[in-house]
Amino acid sequence: METEKNVVTVSATVNAPVEKVWEAWTNPKHIMQWTHASEDWHSPYADNDLQAGGKFKTTMAAKDGSFSFDFGGTYTRVDPYTAIEYTLDDGRTVKISFVKDFEGTEITEIFDPESQNPVSMQQEGWQAILNNFKKHAEAIS
Repeated sequence: METEKNVVTVSATVNAPVEKVWEAWTNPKHIMQWTHASEDWHSPYADNDLQAGGKFKTTMAAKDGSFSFDFGGTYTRVDPYTAIEYTLDDGRTVKISFVKDFEGTEITEIFDPESQNPVSMQQEGWQAILNNFKKHAEAIS
């Protein structure tokens, strides 16, 4: 019997309408404002071709210049205001849902963890980035 692959889930409710949340999530000028897990990191570059088959790339870098990497992949599904799915350049998959509720918009990300770092560390990092997104999206709403 095949066992299901381990996945990691993070989520947050953003107190903003789904249209504003979608714009903040998908527009490169916004992406560069929230895609970091801590204040000593930033994203100096983002490009986003938001369509199935389209590619995206965000450069994440330590502000002191000591390290940077590109986070990128190819979209496999884009349903405006409801879902985004993509395959990262390393082959892992990510599924994101946007659900309107009475408090605003609930975002849930489900992703395949990589094998170099502990799963708990990856979950904390992705949750920190999602929390930064929530802060950014609520500030621009």
